[in-house]
Amino acid sequence: METDESCRVLPFQLQFDKPLASQVKIAEWNPEKDLLAMVSDDSKILLHRFNWQRLWTITPGRCVSSLCWRPDGKAIAVGLDDGTLSLYDVENGKLLRSLKSHCAAIICLNWEEDSHVIPDDHCHTSKYEDRTSRFFPPAPKVPRMPGLVSGDNGFMDDGDDSFEELSNSSHQRFNVLCSGDKDGNICFSIFGIFPIGKTNIHNLTFPTSSDGAERSKRLLNASIHKVALSKDLCRLIVMCSGDLVKVVDDLDVIQMAGHNEHGLHCLALNTAIFWNRKNELHQVAQQASNIEDLTEVVRASLSVMSRQWSDAMHTFKEKFNSLSTLITDHGLDSSPQEEFLSLLGGARTSPAVHQFLVNTLGEAGVKRISKVLCGAGKELQRIVLEHLQPAAEVIGFRMGELRGLSRWRARYHGIGLDEPLISNATEKAGMLLVQVERFMRVLSSVLQQYSNFFNWLLKCIKLLMSEPSDQLLPYNSELVIIFLKCLYEQDPVKQLLEISETDYDVEIDLETAERVRELVQFGGFSDTEYLRRNLAKEFQQLELSFKDAFQMPFTTISRKILCEDLLPLFPLPSLPQASSSSSSSLTRIPTSISYYEDSSRASSSHYTGQHQVIDYLSFQVPDESFSDIENCICIVRGFMHNSDCLKKGYSSLEAVLLCVPVDYKCVDLSLYKDSQLVLLLNKDNNTSESAGDGCMMILEASDLPYVSLSRSAFVDVWRLQELKESAAILHIGDEKARTIPHCVIAPLAVSASRGVACVFAARKRALVYILEEDEDEVSDAE
Repeated sequence: METDESCRVLPFQLQFDKPLASQVKIAEWNPEKDLLAMVSDDSKILLHRFNWQRLWTITPGRCVSSLCWRPDGKAIAVGLDDGTLSLYDVENGKLLRSLKSHCAAIICLNWEEDSHVIPDDHCHTSKYEDRTSRFFPPAPKVPRMPGLVSGDNGFMDDGDDSFEELSNSSHQRFNVLCSGDKDGNICFSIFGIFPIGKTNIHNLTFPTSSDGAERSKRLLNASIHKVALSKDLCRLIVMCSGDLVKVVDDLDVIQMAGHNEHGLHCLALNTAIFWNRKNELHQVAQQASNIEDLTEVVRASLSVMSRQWSDAMHTFKEKFNSLSTLITDHGLDSSPQEEFLSLLGGARTSPAVHQFLVNTLGEAGVKRISKVLCGAGKELQRIVLEHLQPAAEVIGFRMGELRGLSRWRARYHGIGLDEPLISNATEKAGMLLVQVERFMRVLSSVLQQYSNFFNWLLKCIKLLMSEPSDQLLPYNSELVIIFLKCLYEQDPVKQLLEISETDYDVEIDLETAERVRELVQFGGFSDTEYLRRNLAKEFQQLELSFKDAFQMPFTTISRKILCEDLLPLFPLPSLPQASSSSSSSLTRIPTSISYYEDSSRASSSHYTGQHQVIDYLSFQVPDESFSDIENCICIVRGFMHNSDCLKKGYSSLEAVLLCVPVDYKCVDLSLYKDSQLVLLLNKDNNTSESAGDGCMMILEASDLPYVSLSRSAFVDVWRLQELKESAAILHIGDEKARTIPHCVIAPLAVSASRGVACVFAARKRALVYILEEDEDEVSDAE
């Protein structure tokens, strides 16, 4: 239907037209606030308010390949090209957590939250309550390395609560972060910080018919382009490109499924385990993520303590090594310990010792070394009391709770919480506390002996210089002898803090070893050799036990994430040895995946407590894919609307083709609000500066003339030709549209909660539009 464009009232309002220092390649609106996160071509992350006020800019140091918001809008997940996933605080841009779940570039992220609560079998609502705060003060923070200013070591200040807020997820709704890399791996993490599953689309197989006549199909040389987890967390849709192959026997012998099976495919993965077991997963993730934070506190504490003690001992050895040189210069055949023992016994003082104490070291030197070494010892004691020991105690408590949960096999065995592994980790947590107590005793004894030794040296210097020494502190001759025989050439504190390359074992006598063996066996433990390990090695044992214990849920959940369906979207030309080029061309094809609640099934969801959602897939169809389809956009809905129907051999799949006007090309698209589609179009001409070069329009996707596609389960053929006869033609004048006097480029960022869109012009400009005539909403955003 043709209308006079001059008579139309343009419904969109241009709010801002701002210049940019660098072109933007990724842009996402905050789901809860008026904040826009952008990634520029030079891999800087910028955060702007709706009024274009810049809050902060950070540079991760690597190429940023993907970005998404946490559902509550308080954190940003950033994927890097080296496979690192980093979480940043929205308030100040500080790094909260960094995970290395991938080995390749993370090219897509999706973070979804389930707001519904699952009732248990007795219709009682299950809710997790973190009880740690009842018995312990707030968790200790990571100690700061001496000489570093705030933020240098990647952790938060003592006054910042962002890091603690990220991990304290007991008050958060259950959410899952999905990340896909270019090698076909998809990783899942609860709250974005606890890895809980992983799958690879190359290893996914699916039957090709409901009766199992053909065994299965598999995708090879596949590359992920987009992932979207449904709002009920029960299903995951993956857009990927690759070659479809057929597994012909049980030995996984494969052959090409056909000559034209290379293209863009849609996979449907069953992730119902996240919804069915979300209360159990919430509790395990809460405990495990806090344990991970606390182990980071222990790890950093050991690192800081080792660094401080090594610096202090370096100062001591640097000063006292000159005595050995003086002994050699004077032609004496003795050691520093023998010379000091001779001095202590009242024998004649050698010229080397006299010169060392009076001239080289002096009273001021002894006091300086004593201050450095004793100060380091006190700092180690402070770190243990304020950081390491409290962290070890809370770890033990949380592991005890996990051990109790692991014994509830009916609920927790199904998610891989293994009682023997959890019990072993709990035992290791208790042994760490024993090692901490032993370290404190050794450190206190060493500091006492060093202090006594320095007091004796001061006394000797006073006597050699014929000065009164009544004001000096007394010393114990026996402790001086023990020090010279044991500590002068040894460092038991360092041996407890560092893992020796020679696999150093702490020596204990046979009687003590036998008593320890009896006690630990009486207490129900199995590790009778823990006293032969030092503090650092005990912590290493603890970390290994945690890795084994939490790897079991990871493996269990990964096995339960299965592929249910395959939907080929469109074919692509298969270029020999040029998969990377075809992959890069696909990144320029506009695609979008979204889920909306299905009102036709809302009544059933009231009883089941589960969302009933319908998926919408929208994508531009490349002109080279089909000879008879050009310049079209396809919208598919109901791919996973009812997976039970697929098992019976039919589907409620519906689709529609939208023909874009001949003089326009689709630049980007996004599903928006309740099944609305926002299109960003560019006029296909050679003059990018001419008026009316761009256009943005909104379509009511639910009102489009969909055609039902009758397809048997798992049929892998291209079906878009069936939509050619019923294609709907878009008219710029007939739709809710707005012309843009600029040539526009991707990305298109749409805020469903604010009714705002941000498009980018080719000349490094950002155009912010109000999509709805809602004055209250506009004033709130401003």
